[in-house]
Amino acid sequence: MLHPQLSAHQHSLRDPNTFWSSHADRLHWHHKPSRALTRQTKTLSSGVQHEHWSWFPDGEISTTYNCVDRHVHNGQGDQVAIIWESPVTHTTEKYTYRQLLDEVEVLAGVLREEGVRRGDVVIIYMPMIPAALIAALAITRLGAIHAAVFGGFAAQSLAQRIEAARPRAIMTASCGIEGAKGPISYRPLVEGAVEASRFKPSKVIVWQRDQLRWNNPDKLGGQRNWQRLVKSARMRGIRAEPVPVKSTDALYIIYTSGTTGLPKGVLREAGGHAVGLELSIQSMFGIKGPGDVMFCASDIGWVVGHSYILYAPLLVGATTVLFEGKPIGTPDAGVFWRIVEAHRVNALFTAPTAMRAIRKDDPNDRFVEEVGKRGGLQSLRALFLAGERSEPSIIQTYQGLLGKYAAPGALVIDNWWSSESGSPISGLALNGAASVTGKPSPRAAQPLAVRPGSAGPPMPGFDVRIVDDDGVEVPQGTMGNIVMAPPLAPTAFTSLFQDEERFYAGYMKRFTGKWVDTGDAGMIDDAGYVHIMSRSDDIINVAAHRFSTGAIEQAILSHPAVGEASVVGLPDSLKGFLPFAFIQPRPGTSPQETSLPATPTPQLFAEVNALVREQIGAIASLGGMIQGRGMIPKTRSGKTLRRVLRQLVEQAARGEYQASVSVPPTVEDLEVVEVARRRIREYFERKGKAKL
Repeated sequence: MLHPQLSAHQHSLRDPNTFWSSHADRLHWHHKPSRALTRQTKTLSSGVQHEHWSWFPDGEISTTYNCVDRHVHNGQGDQVAIIWESPVTHTTEKYTYRQLLDEVEVLAGVLREEGVRRGDVVIIYMPMIPAALIAALAITRLGAIHAAVFGGFAAQSLAQRIEAARPRAIMTASCGIEGAKGPISYRPLVEGAVEASRFKPSKVIVWQRDQLRWNNPDKLGGQRNWQRLVKSARMRGIRAEPVPVKSTDALYIIYTSGTTGLPKGVLREAGGHAVGLELSIQSMFGIKGPGDVMFCASDIGWVVGHSYILYAPLLVGATTVLFEGKPIGTPDAGVFWRIVEAHRVNALFTAPTAMRAIRKDDPNDRFVEEVGKRGGLQSLRALFLAGERSEPSIIQTYQGLLGKYAAPGALVIDNWWSSESGSPISGLALNGAASVTGKPSPRAAQPLAVRPGSAGPPMPGFDVRIVDDDGVEVPQGTMGNIVMAPPLAPTAFTSLFQDEERFYAGYMKRFTGKWVDTGDAGMIDDAGYVHIMSRSDDIINVAAHRFSTGAIEQAILSHPAVGEASVVGLPDSLKGFLPFAFIQPRPGTSPQETSLPATPTPQLFAEVNALVREQIGAIASLGGMIQGRGMIPKTRSGKTLRRVLRQLVEQAARGEYQASVSVPPTVEDLEVVEVARRRIREYFERKGKAKL
């Protein structure tokens, strides 16, 4: 008999209208949709036509109403909605659904008075504090669109997103707190971004934090004190009711790196997002409603935070843990486990990088053993990992610990998804699977078996295939390009914000519209499990954060001494990969001789790295840099062969300096590859000696 998870997946592909309509019935619709899915052909301005699809197209919905109001109306107002854990400020706060509704109603009224209307974009540039979640819900309440930007991004990165989104307002805070480093002022970042952007938002609304205030907000026109606005509105009885929007209207934009260095605005539609997330958090994460607690240790600047800190837990009326801190150092590697214990967490979701950091800081598992032995982990049903490939050793290590101390049958579950998908494309459903009635399967099925190194079988709505470079499907167990057959599941995007041409060019064109290109490479095994092996484009995954090589190269090239640059990923045991740069000095700035050392001076490296940190963000800091001339291989058409450099670097990191590399026949000069090989060997051997 087919496992319920596999049966549900098959049903979702065979009869999507019946399957997804049953789950849509679990939500409140201001106008109930007549069907789940419609397909049509879209014609672009260029004349190109491609398949397009829409979920619940004639429905009208308010996501905020579904996340907050309906739980209060259903008698669950005293249920805890948000637990804020901030070890960096030594603060714990709890908000019930009734308190959350009060805060959201008033803030939405404030935003309406400040000129925000249905369809407007508002950027959220904030740390992990409750006001950030309240802001998103208030924006959505008005039928407006939020675009959350990671609070650690530099002014230039924020400026790019301001220009792309053209927001009515920016909602920000006076500071963020980076672990033990203390408060970091957001004012120069926000004001610098607005100054650099050609588009000027009319309002900047600032949440004042006690740790570092944004005093006298008058340098930039339209600045407002958030708390004062809310206090005034509350005294005057200003509140806003939910504004329903069309199911196909935008809920939010999340910007993700593009291979050209320009961010792509992934557009999330309201109806499909709510239906798909409500299913995924119940079936996959086992969070079914009041009394269940979800701890997603991410950031609202990333898609994981949007889905599983903010929206999914609140859609089902559960409790979400909002964490401001780091997996280590705030104060130590036991903070995750103590939060699980303190709040009876049922599902913990984080990145493999976080678990590597904990393991490195606590190699003997002292902290987890300490909490586990006193029964503090007995509520934990699963540890979910995503954001990058989880190596089998990580899964096996923590599976052993959960087996000793967590709830009976607790699992470590790897899953795979992206900003574009909005929810896991593949994984293991902890709660079996949901039936076509939208309720849990009547027979309590055990989850499918964990296969370390695999991200599990596809989830409902995602038709995953492996194809060769010509788009032809390959046999099971064969490596290839990971693609999906349209339509994608309801949580997934259907376009990019105001850029249909780029959506087609980036995701549909490669395989002539037949497949949606994920940009990942891997295989599907004999049990139908998906194995993600690598990126097939030039995105570097640093601690579950994706960065464009083009954007990093652009920052490096802003140094006056650098004439050419190429960036690839350097394997790192903690963060997965680090950006690693090849630079060619600008003519006249250094000796022309081939004796130029492969390792640049400490001063040059520091200056270049400072530019990367300033323009991209500290998390994109370089893991190393090689200088030289005639060492960046290219095709005859001038395209840099980053994959060749990446392969050479990965081999050198293992001490393999003479291993063969795959060089395409279009290479302009094969000798350049050998020059790169020699420079890489010189660099790594010198680094190796320096460590001795």
